[in-house]
Amino acid sequence: MLLLAAASETGLLTRLSEALPTEVIPARPPLADSSAAVHQRLLLTLLFLGAVGLHRTWDLRSYTGDGLALLTGRQRAYGYRYTESFLSQMAHAGGAERLTDSLARWTTDLWHAGAEDSDGRRSLTCYVDGHHKPVYSDVLLPRGLIGRLGVILGCRALVLLHDEYGHPLLATTHRGDQHLIMGLPSIIARYEHDQEHVQVKRIIVDREGMATEFLANLHAEGRTVVTILRTNQYQDLTSFCDVGTFLPLPY
Repeated sequence: MLLLAAASETGLLTRLSEALPTEVIPARPPLADSSAAVHQRLLLTLLFLGAVGLHRTWDLRSYTGDGLALLTGRQRAYGYRYTESFLSQMAHAGGAERLTDSLARWTTDLWHAGAEDSDGRRSLTCYVDGHHKPVYSDVLLPRGLIGRLGVILGCRALVLLHDEYGHPLLATTHRGDQHLIMGLPSIIARYEHDQEHVQVKRIIVDREGMATEFLANLHAEGRTVVTILRTNQYQDLTSFCDVGTFLPLPY
C-alpha cells in the first residue's frame, strides 16, 4: 500500500496514463474503447506484479491471491489473457517508447526537481552501464554449462543511466550484441532530447568505454568522462604518455 501511495503521490500513474497510445490498430479492448480507470488498473497490474511475487504476466494463470486485486482497486485481479492483450497492443502501437520517455521525465522531476543552474539548465553527473539479460527456455538445449542451466546468454542488452546518487533515470533495451560505446551516446542523446533543460556534463563509465574515437567525440561535445579500470588494465602511468598533458589521480 505504501508503494501504491507513493506512485499516486509522485504522479507516476498520471504520467504513464498520459503516455498510453491514442491511436490503436486494431481498435479493440482493452486498450481501445476502455475507460481511463480500466487503463489505470491495467497499468497497476503490470507495476505491482513483483509486489505479489509474480515475475511475468504468464504467472497470472495460476495466481489466486487477493493482494493484486487490492492494489488495483478490483474485487479480483485481471487474468493473464486480458493483461497480456493490453501489453501486446501497447507494444504494437509504439507504447514502449512512449512509456520509456515518460518514465525518464518522471524520474528526473522526482530526483532533480528545481536543480537548475544559472542558465536555466540542469547539469548532471551520470553513470552509464550495460547489462546483458538472459532468456530462459524450457526446451532441450545442447549439453554444457549453458545447456544445463537452461539459459541462452546475451539475448538482450540493457543500457542504464543513473545519476551520481544511484537513482535510475533511464533504461533502454537493445540487441544482445550491442557494445556499450554504441549504447552510451544514444541513451545520452535520447535523455537530453526528452529533457530539454537537462545536460549530462560528467559521465562515469567502466572500462568498456576506453575507445579513442568514442572518448574524443564526448570530449568534443563538452563532456567530462571518468572511466573505472581494473588494477591490471595498464602497466603504470607511462601507458598514458601519448594522451597529452594530464593530471593523474590514482586511487
